[in-house]
Amino acid sequence: MSIRASIINAATGEQIQKFSFGRMPFAGTAFHLESGERVTAQRVEVGKPAPGKFVTPVNVWVTPKADAAAG
Repeated sequence: MSIRASIINAATGEQIQKFSFGRMPFAGTAFHLESGERVTAQRVEVGKPAPGKFVTPVNVWVTPKADAAAG
């Protein structure tokens, strides 16, 4: 069963993309965005599912290099 997560930009708080992991990601997990950029997870948040739902929201916070250089 794969984990579906929202990739969030840590600098702006905006969602960058959705990503499917083969197993639960953790802080320090490295992966490639759709743009081809390699990023590392800084923080992983696991929320509570909505009442009557099975899907648990997972947010992975990253800092893309383009934003780190601009800020």
